[in-house]
Amino acid sequence: MFFRRRPKEYLIRRGIEFSLESPAFSNGQRIPQRYTCDGEDISPPLTWRGQPEGTRSYVLIVYDPDAPAGTFIHWVLYNIPGNRSGLPEAVPRGRGVVEGLGVQGVNDFGFIGYGGPCPPPGHGVHRYFFALHALDTGLDLGPGATAQKVLSRMEDHVIGYAVLMGTYSR
Repeated sequence: MFFRRRPKEYLIRRGIEFSLESPAFSNGQRIPQRYTCDGEDISPPLTWRGQPEGTRSYVLIVYDPDAPAGTFIHWVLYNIPGNRSGLPEAVPRGRGVVEGLGVQGVNDFGFIGYGGPCPPPGHGVHRYFFALHALDTGLDLGPGATAQKVLSRMEDHVIGYAVLMGTYSR
């Protein structure tokens, strides 16, 4: 018998809430096809502001809680330097360490890097959460860590968070 996995929250709401935006789409709006499996499947540009003092690094987890089998991880990026205030478009996929941007983990597609929205056709609108966490430390994790492993390591170090939600359907 098939049991649906319950959606899991990959956003720790602790510390100061700050702002996360993308010049490609607004919060709650449709993610342009360019950033999905129906387009170029590249990561969108992101910017943030208002982060807490003492931020040493960031963790970004992108997930779809509306996936048919339960929450689906699209991107895990950690040890983003604390002095950054954004990420460029098209962060290279397949490279664990991206110079000056951080370390990428494995997504639920099974590869390292960003995998864009790709909901099954006819399954309605899915929500994609870009959950950014400010940490008071870096994480002692090599490339390819899972979202769950990253979450467990950062648990006691979150000093702020930001979230951007986009939608997509096929």
